[in-house]
Parts: sequence; structure tokens; C-alpha cells
Amino acid sequence: MTPSIDHVALTVRDLPGMAAFYRNVLGLTPLGGDGETAHLGAGDRILLELRRDSAAKPRDPRQAGLFHTAFLLPDRAALARWLRHAADSGTRLSGASDHGVSEALYLDDPEGNGIEIYCDRSPEQWSRHGDRIQMFTHRLDLNNLLAEADAPWSAMPQGSTVGHVHMQVGDLDRADGFFAGNLGLTRTFDGPGGAWYGWNGYHHHLAGNIWNSRGAGTRDPQMTGLAEIVIADPDHAGKTIADPWGTRFRFV
Repeated sequence: MTPSIDHVALTVRDLPGMAAFYRNVLGLTPLGGDGETAHLGAGDRILLELRRDSAAKPRDPRQAGLFHTAFLLPDRAALARWLRHAADSGTRLSGASDHGVSEALYLDDPEGNGIEIYCDRSPEQWSRHGDRIQMFTHRLDLNNLLAEADAPWSAMPQGSTVGHVHMQVGDLDRADGFFAGNLGLTRTFDGPGGAWYGWNGYHHHLAGNIWNSRGAGTRDPQMTGLAEIVIADPDHAGKTIADPWGTRFRFV
């Protein structure tokens, strides 16, 4: 079985408010919790865990940690339906890009955690050179995308996943040692200040950049933001490791 991102856990200060945001804005379905945590997902699959810590310090955008969690929708029509929902509800986007391999929309949650919502183009359309996959950032034609909206948005559809997680790191060489060495990922793309990695030919499951966090040290564990990334990989189930900046990776 190829490893993949199972779900992401965030430390939050306002659990009810954050849960409501991910439910109402992203369309994630509540899937339980215990008053101190909330699980949300698509269908019956958990994609996001929110962990309450009302005393946590607000995230520092210069520290290592999360750049964005990327929710992968099953098809372009679903992305178009969400874009229509965002427009109708007055949701503010922070970006919209055509990456060649995918089309992506960006926003932030109320506590400053980055979010990407995207759909992939068919892998047959990706430009490959050995292990390398060509990606770029071009302006996304929102009107063209909106024309694909075939129904109102109701919830994040069954089959949606956390397609990838993009991280802030302090140093790209140290990040490469962890991503390629400890996690067994293949480096698929390089851009100014960043590197992208995937398993089994995917354009990327994880990425790291130093755009805001060059030289960052170990991340303060008493801060809101990324608590852990959970990886589905039966061969290593039960194992937990940390990257050079203290972010936990747990295998299930």
C-alpha cells in the first residue's frame, strides 16, 4: 500500500468557532469528538482533528509548521460547486492558481491556518521528466471554473481526502533529509525557496518552504497550529517521528 496523508490535527484556541468554520465554509461533516476535540471529514472519513487548548499562544507565521492543509476534491465540478458556495457566502479567498497538475483555491481559517482546496488534472496530462513533475503557478480562470458548477454545494463529497500538506521549514537541506530519508518520499519539483515530494508518482504529498520561516528553530509546542500529521501506512503503523522542527508524524 502506498503511504498517503490520513488526516491533520490542529491545536486551536476556539474549538466551537473553528469547528463551525470548517463545517460551514469548507463543508466538512462532524464525525464526533469529546468536548476537547472535534473530528470532521467527508463521508465517514476523518480528514481533520481540532484539539482545544484555550491557553495556547497564537501561531507565529515566521515559525516552522503549517503553510497549508490541502483538501483534494474528487473532480473539477466539485471544486466549481465549492467556489460558487464561497462566492455566495462572501468567503474571502487568498489566492487561486492553475498549477498545471491541479487547479487550486486558497484561504485561511480564523486562527490563521492556511487551507488549499483543489482538484487534480488527470496524471496523463502531467509533464514528467523521470521522477520530476513540472508544476507552475499561473492565474486560475475563475469564470471558466464556475461554469462547471452543476449543482449547489452541500458538503465536501465522499472521496475527498487530504491530498497534501505544505509546511514551513527552517532549512531546505535538513527538510530534504527528513522527507526523502525518514519518510521515503521522492523529490518531484523544486521552486525558489521550496521543494515538493511525493510517494508513488504523485505530484506531492508533502512540501516545504522557507518563504516566511528561513532559519526557524524548533517550533513552540504551546502554540496554535499544526499538532501532527497522520500518515496512512500499515507497514509502519504505530510509529511516531518528528521532523527537525518538532512537528509530529504518526503512522496508522
